[in-house]
Amino acid sequence: MSSYAILLSLVSAAMCAPQNYNRLSGPFEIIPIISERSSGPLNGAYNFEFETGNGIRRNEQGSPSGPNGAVVSQGGWTFTFPDGTPAQFSFVADEGGYRVESPLLPKPHPLPRHAIEQIEKAARERAQGIVHDGQYDPSRYGGGQSQGSRRRYN
Repeated sequence: MSSYAILLSLVSAAMCAPQNYNRLSGPFEIIPIISERSSGPLNGAYNFEFETGNGIRRNEQGSPSGPNGAVVSQGGWTFTFPDGTPAQFSFVADEGGYRVESPLLPKPHPLPRHAIEQIEKAARERAQGIVHDGQYDPSRYGGGQSQGSRRRYN
């Protein structure tokens, strides 16, 4: 390909590019960081917090205090929705997993009484050494034969 063709291709591409392109133009607003503090990681421990000009706050701390030196962390964040509703979240991440709490998160419905009774019954049976492993055992359950009358359906 001649140098003239390459030059023509580059000029064409440049002419097709958006004019006065600025990635910060448009509906974007630059939000300043009002405060910021952090330390670490030092021997696996760290912490940080910051606040932005539009009211977002974030903090987190962690240290290698979990099983086998795993980092356990906790923290949270707050902000305000455009309609003025405040949002607050906190979390813990440890050997039990990642758990977030907030008044904005949905709450599960309470278990019905019959479900609670079944859970309690299973706990009593486990305490007595009875284990239901999900396997069918004909010697325990009568070989599949019911004790009542049998009907045959064709």
